[in-house]
Parts: sequence; C-alpha cells; structure tokens
Amino acid sequence: MTRNDPRPSRRTVLGGAALAAFSVAAGTGTAAAGTKTTWPTEFPLPDGWLPEGITIGSRPYAYMGSRANGAVYRTDLRTGEGKVLYPGATGTASIGLKLDRDGLLYLAGGAGGTAKVVDAHTGDLVRAYQLTTSTPTFINDVILTGDRAWFTDSRNPVLHGVPRDAKGAVRELPLTGDWDQLPDVNNANGIVATPDGRGLIVVKSTPGTLYHVSLKTGEAREITLSGTDSVVNGDGLVRIGHTLYVVQNRLNLISVWDLARDLRTATLRTTITDPRFDVPTTAARYGNRLYLVNARFTSPQTPETTFNGVAVPL
Repeated sequence: MTRNDPRPSRRTVLGGAALAAFSVAAGTGTAAAGTKTTWPTEFPLPDGWLPEGITIGSRPYAYMGSRANGAVYRTDLRTGEGKVLYPGATGTASIGLKLDRDGLLYLAGGAGGTAKVVDAHTGDLVRAYQLTTSTPTFINDVILTGDRAWFTDSRNPVLHGVPRDAKGAVRELPLTGDWDQLPDVNNANGIVATPDGRGLIVVKSTPGTLYHVSLKTGEAREITLSGTDSVVNGDGLVRIGHTLYVVQNRLNLISVWDLARDLRTATLRTTITDPRFDVPTTAARYGNRLYLVNARFTSPQTPETTFNGVAVPL
C-alpha cells in the first residue's frame, strides 16, 4: 500500500505495525480496540459473486452484496471465513448496503428500483420497497441517519428515504440547487451523513463532484475541492469526523479529504493505493482499517471470475 500526499509536511507513514488501539462509539462500524494485526488483510468471496457494497457494524463481520443475484455474504474479519447469509433471487441485485444497530441490513436494489431490509442474524427478508418505477433507474447506495435510510439513484436526481421503524411512507427528496443531472451516466453514488447528522454528503461519479445536501429541502450545494479538481469515478464514501474517504473505483485509489466545518470546501490530504486494488467500489471501517471489495469491472464478469475483499490501515 502507498500513500501519496500533496502536502509533504503533513505526510504520515502508516503500516501494519502502526495499527494501535483506540476507543470509539459502538454501532459505527468500528471496534473498541484496534484491529488485531493477526487478522487477515485479504479474504475470498465466492466465484462469480460480483460484489459492489460492503458494510460492517460494531462486531467483526463484513456483509457484502452481490450484483449477480442480490445475495448477501458474511465474512468473519478475524478469520476471513464466510458464508452466504441471504440467498437473494434471480434477476435481483444488492448494490450498496448498510447495517443498522438493530441488526437489520438495508440493501440498494440497483436497476430494479428496489430497497430491501434483511435480518443480519437469520438472513430472512423483513421488508421490501419499490422505490421507483422510472426507467432507467439505479438505486446505488444507502446511509442510515435520523429516522430514515436514504438511498441514491444514479439515474435520477432524487433521494429515497425509507422509514427505519417501518411506519409511514417512503419520502422522495428531489435534488435541487447546484445539482445538474447528466444523461446516460452515473450521477449520485456514495452517500454519508454530515458530521452533525442534519444533512448528507453525496458524490456524483461523473464528472466527480461532492455535494452537501439539505435533508429538509433537497438543496444540493457543491463542495469546492482543493488539491485536485475532481473525485472522478467516486463511488463509496466513508466519513470519520471531518475526514472523508472517497473510493475512486477505476482509479484504484482512495482519496482522503479534510472537510471544512461549514462543509463548503474539502482539502485533499492524501491518497491511498494498494497493489491489491482491482477496481474497489466501496469501503467500511472496522478498528483502524478500511475494508474494501474489488468489483473487478475491467475483468470478465462470469460465474468463474474470482473476487475478494482487502483491508488497508487508516
């Protein structure tokens, strides 16, 4: 793994031996102690899995969705061993996914325009939603904040808010303000909550811009980037405090940004690359590691294609 820092005076060299213990709040995809260096930093997924999303809760288990059939695979981060949790169904997909504190997995359904809720303990399907019947559509990623799970649609300028308590209706939040929907490309992709939990940060894969979105109005304000002019191919997002990690899939890197307190600007701190990256799409934090899945978009997407997940230190 390498880190490329545009500001050498702030360069930090990290390696496996630098993984130190620290304490964090439960339920945020982190552990109360640093990730043990004896845990594997690479683990296999089933052949032909076609992964894209990954989520981790307060316990050391990663959940990864399948574009092939909507299934979910669970891996024990301590051993790298895993099994199919939710079998999915032919003709469906699980793209982005997030694990709630109550043990429910929220799955983005891609071109099917759906969202599903799966019990992470039993693998049972709990609820399903048809978020849109628009064509085309691509329900891409999801974040849990407040009383809703918010889903991006890469082909339509709208966010979909699913009630986490299963009461009430799905809310549609049209994106306005600086948002300019482009035709025939992926627009809204990764999504995280703002540090105060009152808004959202969304990455637009093409041309590679970040937006601060109001949960009240849907107004999207472009975040001015400093250090480079875009986050092209921006996919999954991870936010830790005012630090934002942007997985830029086909560039095989993670760009690391310092967010201004008012969220009007973001300054590039460093980039993370690793020879094991093979078009990583999304990431999730556990302890002081980021775990990513390799979607391998530039390789044949067949039932025989091999896939894996990898970890890099924060």
